[in-house]
Formats: sequence, structure tokens, C-alpha cells
Amino acid sequence: MAKKTASLLPDTNQLLIDFGERLKLARLRRRLTAKQVAERAGMSPMTLRSLEAGGAGVTIGAYLSVMQVLGLESDLNRLAAEDDLGRQLQDSRLIKKSHSERLSVSPAKASRRNAQVSSSIKPDKSGQWVERPITASAPEKKPQAKTSGATSASLAALLKPNKKS
Repeated sequence: MAKKTASLLPDTNQLLIDFGERLKLARLRRRLTAKQVAERAGMSPMTLRSLEAGGAGVTIGAYLSVMQVLGLESDLNRLAAEDDLGRQLQDSRLIKKSHSERLSVSPAKASRRNAQVSSSIKPDKSGQWVERPITASAPEKKPQAKTSGATSASLAALLKPNKKS
């Protein structure tokens, strides 16, 4: 008896169905029969039918075997290559760490930094990215400007040490 797989959310299931359809179209464009692709991929025609229908029970190895037969295996490198959300979360933690390090400096260094003001971009309660000023003595609570989405370059620029004037 086959193992039962975890059920997918409807949107995720639709992605899998769309992927199966794209593989079927790629097979048809190459004028290959289902039987030919199944034999070359080392699976039964029934498994290929399930794969082309977006079956969640088909292993990723089976999908990759079909992609290899169709000459599309390098497309796997594109999956999850750009992780914008992960990078924003990572940058947010780095900024927070940088801010706490700045506040834990010696009193002599803190007095030199009192005049310097930098800003931090963090998500507010609604999930919008808001730029907030940071000072070495006491952070101001009032947001200065809202941004529609921080880029990794703008977040990385905040991590650079302030130049002494």
C-alpha cells in the first residue's frame, strides 16, 4: 500500500497541476508519446499520467527524470534561486543586531556618536516596511518615511559603519 502524502493547500496544488501541464506540453512539442517518455524516464505510463496531472504523490525524482528526458533538467536550478522574503528577514535580523551593538558601546564612543543619526527599516504591525531613525543615545519612536519594500541593497547600506566627521 502506498504511503499517504500530506495534503497541499489549493494554491500550491494548482502550482503542481500547472507544472505537470507544462511538462506534458513540452513532451508534445517534442512529438514524444507518453509511452516513449515513460520508458526513457524508467516509470510506468500510469505514473507519467499522474505526473502530468500534477499528482502530489509522485516523487520529485520522477519529475526530474521526465525533465531530464525532455532536456529541461537544468531548469531545476531556477527553483527557489531568488529568496526575497528570506533575504529581507535575514537583513532585518542583521540590522537589529547592528542596532543593539551600537547601543552597547562605551560611554566615550557613545558621546561621539550622539550627533550621528542613522535609520533602520523594519516592518510595522501591518507588515509595511517603515524607516525609523536610530541614535546612539535614545531611538525615536516616530516613523519618518514609509517604503513600499526594502531592497537588499538598501538594507545592506544600513549595515555599513557610519563615517566619522
